[in-house]
Amino acid sequence: QVQLVESGGGLVQAGASLRLSCAASGRTFSNYAMGWFRQAPGKERDFVAAISRGGSITGYADSVKGRFTISRDNAKNTVYLQMNSLKPEDTAVYYCAADSRRTYYTGPDFGSWGQGTQVTVSS
Repeated sequence: QVQLVESGGGLVQAGASLRLSCAASGRTFSNYAMGWFRQAPGKERDFVAAISRGGSITGYADSVKGRFTISRDNAKNTVYLQMNSLKPEDTAVYYCAADSRRTYYTGPDFGSWGQGTQVTVSS
């Protein structure tokens, strides 16, 4: 299994930007479809964004489309989530996920998950 470590979370005001990073180790990163999910208190974990192995295909939840951008650097074994125009409803723990079985995936059944990083957006 690939190991995933997220970073970049924090407390920001509404309208601000943050960039989350997810560093992968243990396997060939370019063999993995990657995704970002988030879980707010008392709610289920929801899909945020996904990117294909090579980075040519991306997808987003409707709630973040136009504000968030997912990208990856296979040379650095890292996937990013650039979050702009943050809203209080974006407050959640953000999780990075990886899956070697698929080229691109947006479902909940990713094979590996990170521990998460907290993002808090104040109004």
